Amino acid sequence: MSLEYSEYLIHRHWMDHALKLAQMAGDAGEVPVGAVIINSSGYLIAKGENRKQRDQDPTAHAEILALKAAASKLQTWRLNQCTLYVTLEPCPMCAGAIVQARIGLLVYGVDDPKTGAIRTVVNIPDSAASNHRLRVIGGILETACRQQLQTWFANRRHSSE
Repeated sequence: MSLEYSEYLIHRHWMDHALKLAQMAGDAGEVPVGAVIINSSGYLIAKGENRKQRDQDPTAHAEILALKAAASKLQTWRLNQCTLYVTLEPCPMCAGAIVQARIGLLVYGVDDPKTGAIRTVVNIPDSAASNHRLRVIGGILETACRQQLQTWFANRRHSSE
């Protein structure tokens, strides 16, 4: 998918916002993943950061928390007019929730070679199990997203040695 420069700048802006949320998650001891949801008018309506450890909740991924907040704010589970930005390619649980929410566009930063369920390991949106055709743009601020995750994991390894 080819992006116009003005569209690319918008995606960079919102991914930068998601990166700041990911940093907050990482600073709190969580895997640094952040997500924001923008409505059709281009306004931020929801955000999330990983909270699995803090909440002791296996479903407290950034994407899930952002989807719940957006649905609550809009009073509908159908988020087809929204764009979700997330720093890391969603896992199978989050990919399923994104499809169920009918997100209009998913924009993510970096592929996840272990659990990526959008394009890398499996492709839930394009599978026969999906009842929604999800538009996807990957690789926005990819280097920054990758570096943030790699630095966090390297610091975790060094502190446990």
